[in-house]
Amino acid sequence: MDGNKGFIQQFIEWIIQYGGLYVLLLVVFAETGLFIGFFLPGDSLLFAAGIYADDLAKEFFNVHWSIVMIMVIMASVLGNYVGFWFGYKAGPLLYERKDSWLFKKKHLLKAKAFYDKYGKLTVFFAKFLPFIRTFAPIVAGMVKMNKAVFTFYNVLGSICWVSSMMLGGHFLQRWVLKKYNFNLKDHIEAITIIIILITTLPVLYKIFFGRKQEGEEPPVTNL
Repeated sequence: MDGNKGFIQQFIEWIIQYGGLYVLLLVVFAETGLFIGFFLPGDSLLFAAGIYADDLAKEFFNVHWSIVMIMVIMASVLGNYVGFWFGYKAGPLLYERKDSWLFKKKHLLKAKAFYDKYGKLTVFFAKFLPFIRTFAPIVAGMVKMNKAVFTFYNVLGSICWVSSMMLGGHFLQRWVLKKYNFNLKDHIEAITIIIILITTLPVLYKIFFGRKQEGEEPPVTNL
């Protein structure tokens, strides 16, 4: 690894260049359905995968890069199914489980509140929200969501999330390289930080300021 590059950029590049498609699929699968995946950099990794799409495709039997994107979409769909199945089978027991290094009940409760408020579309929109996307399918299983409805929003959300991130990285890389001779591969860290801020700040705002607003008592009006 290049010592002049930041840790985040080295980590993302290591996954893409050395872990390749298989690690990418594992990360997406874990982040969309396993408790241990909530901290993984899904959005930024997908965007970086779009930038490196041609390289990933060459390493995987030299297929077209769109095949890589389809495989990632499938990993997202399957990850959600695993989360849904786990919540469906063992969900009620989680409320009684104590916090550990891998499991934090507060994340489950936040996902539950988000799901209760926004209903069925949570499965779709959760794909674009860090932390929430890991626990939303589990909560859907816990509340016994209709499997056909879950499947529809799971597939639709996976297609929109993966394609928007990977296509954005892929075509932006081509455009800036052709027009400005500017290689996004040299600025993965800055891109990662921007994506993390864009996707995480709304969630943090809702968690901290939303809770404060809900706890405020309505003003007393003198009649």
